[in-house]
Amino acid sequence: MIGDSGENTLMFTKDAIALARQRALDLVEVAPNAVPPVCKIMDYGKFKYEQTKKDRDSRKSQKSVVIKEVRFSPKIDDHDIDTKTRMAKRFLEEGNKVKLTVKFKGRELAHTNLGRDLLQQVQLLLGSDVIVEAPSKMEGKSMTMMVSLKPPKGITPPKSPRPAATTTPAPASPALAKPVDAAAATPAPTAAPASPAQVKPADEAIVAPATSAPPVAEPVAAGAKQASA
Repeated sequence: MIGDSGENTLMFTKDAIALARQRALDLVEVAPNAVPPVCKIMDYGKFKYEQTKKDRDSRKSQKSVVIKEVRFSPKIDDHDIDTKTRMAKRFLEEGNKVKLTVKFKGRELAHTNLGRDLLQQVQLLLGSDVIVEAPSKMEGKSMTMMVSLKPPKGITPPKSPRPAATTTPAPASPALAKPVDAAAATPAPTAAPASPAQVKPADEAIVAPATSAPPVAEPVAAGAKQASA
């Protein structure tokens, strides 16, 4: 048991409950899987309030990243390019990511190189502080590119979580290996396919009983017809 002042004591559960009630506090189990289990004397209501307050403050400090989209046309003029580039730069300065989209219509799909050149031109106009998170690619009838601002110096951008590596378990040592039944470990032999000469017709495939003694003839009732040989 961990006391309210931090001391560690080994005692029975009933004694720990009595001590917590004597101090007008709660006995909270903090490590139920430990041997023996670990409990702590605390004010549980105050603990929950402080935990909720910490979670609320941490959510306030976190800033959600929003993806803004700026659309272009392959036949856009230079003035509109400058206007939309300033709009994209303002979105980036606000801490958002910007998705640059060039929409094609009709026969414009035969000249997708114009959209790629346009996106590269906008990237140069945004400046050297912009990084390309997703290069230009076709999505249906649109060509898109995802850009964002470089993080300030001294701040490392968050890395995407990598999948956990799959480890192959080491083979068991001979001393720890579990004995296996020889009959279960040895695979059953596979019968070789029979040749056409060995295949018997359906009416001749009946195997005679293994006993060599002739069958005992049963008495035939009088008047019954004998079966023809």
